[in-house]
Amino acid sequence: MLDVRAGQVVRAVRGERAAYRPVVSALAAGSVPTVIADALAAHTGADVLYVADLDALQGGAVQVDVLAALLAGRPTRTLWVDAALRDGAGAQALAARFGARVRPVFGSESLRDAAALASPGAILSLDSRGGRPLDVSDIRTRPAAWPDTVIVMTLDRVGAAAGPDLEAFARLRERAPERRWIGAGGIRDASDLAAGARAGAQAWLVASALHDGSLAQE
Repeated sequence: MLDVRAGQVVRAVRGERAAYRPVVSALAAGSVPTVIADALAAHTGADVLYVADLDALQGGAVQVDVLAALLAGRPTRTLWVDAALRDGAGAQALAARFGARVRPVFGSESLRDAAALASPGAILSLDSRGGRPLDVSDIRTRPAAWPDTVIVMTLDRVGAAAGPDLEAFARLRERAPERRWIGAGGIRDASDLAAGARAGAQAWLVASALHDGSLAQE
């Protein structure tokens, strides 16, 4: 998981985006996105990278140059990109530039047109903070419209070392258990990952525990 603002990787804390600062990582020096991404890939063996574009999420332009750099010379890498996509037009623009190597993430805090979830490769992120849904289109009440991959994003657990909210994850998963479910927020160590897997998560987005060294390489 990579949070990028103004061309730098920043440390996410509880979804309080104005307070994010350049990341300090045990895996690599500095905050250059390509360096941090390569270090994460080398440590985890993963070739899928979730990118939260803080510039776009705070009303600015998508950092297409950063996305291009993250993909350049890395033919097996795929990016899941959350860039405040509101409708299908944003996904179409990403597809035109990057093809299937970038999958659009539609966060419920931004999504206004549920029809956009039919976009190729679409991922839905069901966002919440402090137990309250962030859902401008009320998409969480329409599970039939959810795409094949759904993220449960608990923003107040991100970077907080508070553990994953497995109860919230389980409640949402019960509504469409046939989807591919991904958790986000709260992972501290391998035992948290194991608990997430028991709850039905096929993967969990992780950053802070990797940068802090509390989630060791298996």
